[in-house]
Amino acid sequence: MRLGLSLGYQTAWSTPADHLAMAQEADRLGYAVVWAAEAYGSDTVSMLAWMAGQTTNIDLGAAVMQIPARTPAMTAMTAATLDTLSGGRFRLGLGVSGPQVSEGWHGVRFAKPLARTREYVDIVRMALAREKVSYQGEHYTLPLADGAGKAIKLGFHPLRSEIPLYLAAVGPKNLQLAGEIADGWLAIFFAPDMAGEYIGHIPKDKAFDIAPTVPVVIGDDLSACADVVRWYAALYIGGMGSREQNFYNQLAIRMGYEKEAKLVQDLYLSRQVAEAAAAVPQEFIERTSMIGTKDQIKDRIRAYAEAGVGTLSISPYVGDLESGIATLRTVAEAFEEAGV
Repeated sequence: MRLGLSLGYQTAWSTPADHLAMAQEADRLGYAVVWAAEAYGSDTVSMLAWMAGQTTNIDLGAAVMQIPARTPAMTAMTAATLDTLSGGRFRLGLGVSGPQVSEGWHGVRFAKPLARTREYVDIVRMALAREKVSYQGEHYTLPLADGAGKAIKLGFHPLRSEIPLYLAAVGPKNLQLAGEIADGWLAIFFAPDMAGEYIGHIPKDKAFDIAPTVPVVIGDDLSACADVVRWYAALYIGGMGSREQNFYNQLAIRMGYEKEAKLVQDLYLSRQVAEAAAAVPQEFIERTSMIGTKDQIKDRIRAYAEAGVGTLSISPYVGDLESGIATLRTVAEAFEEAGV
């Protein structure tokens, strides 16, 4: 197992300079990859391109590039360019986002996300391999049958024709798809004690990188550490998507928190955000995060390793850069001492 750093996206309380400093420190400490995200604010490509020229060894991961935001050919062009610029350090993470962002921000229908993802990945791989892109699918047709276009191939020789490709997956069917067509899984709210259920969707004979993003808060008071994560958990369980279609709420239900998930969602959608955060079960946070003292962090690292995680990507929940750097160092020390 290797360590990764998940930076997320730019927010009102973060700066590009802080994210770069975190990435550079992770690079110095030997972390395997730094991931940048996008929703409907900062984009992952610009952040990773900026960091590519100012880091040395660490991989640069998109977690994720949104499928509705780009054509598959554009994604292949971007992936090939970033990989070449960085000297072969790029990891391509893809995800369909959710109905609200896909349809409200990008103007792309969310229907049949699994079928669209399969076709999208087919075309991306075809383009990266510098094959002439000719594809007749339900969602993508290249070239258009009634137009002047012709099948063409990527116009330069990228450093690698095969780039590690990850899928962000929450539901069982999407995870099964990831196990079939991708090289890795970008997981959220990954509970090591449920690893058997997760891994059951992945072919046993396939080299596959399970790469969860895990919130980290270091401190002596476990409850206080959990309180830092509650707001994030409440946002996803309660407010990420509609009442009828919230994949993270459904995940919490599958984990055994049906009543609690409904309460968090009811409160959040009623704009009682503080109450929603308070309603997130302590047990849920402890199962899906790394919180507590350095020794407790070590135990959690061992649990993730035993669960089959290949890339343990931490997301430090801190209020400033200094605390973020300290968290990176403490986790690196705990990782070494854990002996995984």
